[in-house]
Amino acid sequence: MQDKDLIAFKSNYCKKINKMGFYSWFTQDTNRSISNVYSSRPFFRVFMLDHIGNMWKENCYEGYGVFGCKDYYELMAEMNGLSSIEETVELYFEPNESILFPNLVEYPRKWVWINKKPKDCPYQGFFY
Repeated sequence: MQDKDLIAFKSNYCKKINKMGFYSWFTQDTNRSISNVYSSRPFFRVFMLDHIGNMWKENCYEGYGVFGCKDYYELMAEMNGLSSIEETVELYFEPNESILFPNLVEYPRKWVWINKKPKDCPYQGFFY
């Protein structure tokens, strides 16, 4: 994905969920809001996992969907054999049973990947 495509995608994503800038989720194993480094809440290590066992570690989430230098939506596109970010965005917001989602967890060694979309954080990982 080219930088301009990623920037456009993130802009459209934020508009679609009616937010301003940051976005985040809850971890799927501990149900903790993934706070970003700019928040008043302490941040913590988060792992993003795909369905074939790959893992990306993020020590300081910045609030823009990147975990261990891997963009959540890029990974989702790869997992589903998609070539455009627009397709990925549509499937994220209108999923069907065949769509695969990356998992976001704190403790990957105790976790087995499940095909479930992580819950969006209404506080965007910042506005607590």
